[in-house]
Amino acid sequence: MLIADRIAQLTREAIARAQGAGDLPAFEIPEVPVQPPRRAEHGDMSTSVCMQLARSARMAPMRIAEIVVQHLGRHALIGEVEVARPGFLNFTYSPTWLAQQVEEINAAGAAWGRIDVGQGHRYQVEYGSANPTGPLHVGFGRNVVLGDAIANVLDAAGYEVEREYYVNDAGTQVQLLGESMYARYLELLGREVSFPEEGYRGDYIVEWAQQVIDAEGARYLDMPVEEAQSRLRELAVDEALRGIRKDCERLGVHYDSWFSEKTLYDSGLFDRMLGELREGGYVTEREGAVWFTSPELDADAVLIRSPEVIPDPDKRPTYLASDLAYAWNKLVQRGFERAIYVWGADHHGDVPRVEAGVKALGLDPQRVVLIIYQMVSLKRSGEDVRMSKRAGEYVALSELLDDVGPDATRFFLLLRSADSQMEFDVDLAKKQSDENPVYYVQYAHARIASVLRTAEERGWDGWSDGDVLLLDHPLELDLIRKMIQLPEVVSRAASEMAPHHLCYYAQELASAFHSFYRECRIVSSLPEDTAITKARLKLVSAAQHVLANTLHAIGVSAPEQM
Repeated sequence: MLIADRIAQLTREAIARAQGAGDLPAFEIPEVPVQPPRRAEHGDMSTSVCMQLARSARMAPMRIAEIVVQHLGRHALIGEVEVARPGFLNFTYSPTWLAQQVEEINAAGAAWGRIDVGQGHRYQVEYGSANPTGPLHVGFGRNVVLGDAIANVLDAAGYEVEREYYVNDAGTQVQLLGESMYARYLELLGREVSFPEEGYRGDYIVEWAQQVIDAEGARYLDMPVEEAQSRLRELAVDEALRGIRKDCERLGVHYDSWFSEKTLYDSGLFDRMLGELREGGYVTEREGAVWFTSPELDADAVLIRSPEVIPDPDKRPTYLASDLAYAWNKLVQRGFERAIYVWGADHHGDVPRVEAGVKALGLDPQRVVLIIYQMVSLKRSGEDVRMSKRAGEYVALSELLDDVGPDATRFFLLLRSADSQMEFDVDLAKKQSDENPVYYVQYAHARIASVLRTAEERGWDGWSDGDVLLLDHPLELDLIRKMIQLPEVVSRAASEMAPHHLCYYAQELASAFHSFYRECRIVSSLPEDTAITKARLKLVSAAQHVLANTLHAIGVSAPEQM
């Protein structure tokens, strides 16, 4: 049980005892909100429940708080309880209990911070999912890292999580990719060709077309144009996916499944879904197009474009058409309790349409969670980075990985909440100083590893009999206070699907360790310091577990040396 929940339970039990004793009147006890107070001097946890009870109890909140304290009784967790105006209960942990948490953390090891609020409920997180029409750019890097960290956090919170990449291998964009490949293929073979107006012009298309010529020669010249474009489109999609998989692998991102958009149409699922909408009265046809109509929307949305507007039948279904069939596949056919999507800010307008469509299909729209993240801007030497050296159109994610490495890339892309604009400072990400947050955090872990190596070299190869109750220095207790917060942080990050909380926590934990390290000598050769050395080595070992677990939750490595 989380600490906040334990304190809430103790408070509810105290209120119930006060009612049983006649000190408080009978009323239904509400949920007890417990959270850290805004100011550290007000204790470790605080609740405002006594103010909520004033009307039900017909008493002043301060009087209610005094009565509740009288009925709290003693508990190993709680050292002091203060009644503060206008009716807060402020709890301070027992120093003895705090010190004993070092043993709990060391016993849990890699499992410390894992909780079971999810109780095995099946969630799916779909993220990345860039159109396979070229290399991933930095903006999609944020998508991939954010989605992967959300999946990690949900897993740590006890959910059964599947990670999926949705491959947009149907529709307009991949059709344009095939046309672009065919045009470059012809050009490289000396043929005059008109390049598609909305085609893909990156240098990578030329490279891919040249690879086809090197491997297969001019064989596609003898095919009908549509067949040649189709085959080259498939080759281009495969090449794009190879690059995407490579970038994801470098970032430590691994998917459980890669779902093909084409299967939604080839399997007949889209037609069945459209039939469901027709039966429910949510489909209308006009101007040659098929529209989705719903009282939840201000305007109808196109599902299938008119053949007069789009002659090619493969280009007629809209993104909404695929999205609704895909949602049906996830929630009905595969039975996920929640489908979580990570989308860029340019899809903000699609959210109400998808939610309305899911509701029209008879499903609870709350089972669909659409996380919208803001775009990323890159800075180097104080100036915006606008162009890619290789692609000539955008900054490729692979370039950023080459420049700053996967750890800094992940940490920086997670530093801000998804709905905040992200400015990625390349120079700061490469700096080896306390100014660089990922360096600061990783250095704390490396410093801990160095301390433990030094202790072993000096003969301190065992401290299992260390007495943690000797840990009473304020900075020791502050470090423990920070260490025991990890389960609470995981719970919050999972409930809000906001892994940036772990980045903030990692920095706070590193700061607490660095402060302790500067002021408290850990390994001493003096005989009279033997007991405190053993106790502090236990503390340092526990701190290593907590910091490593935090970093691993956001997909960042915990180095032993730097």
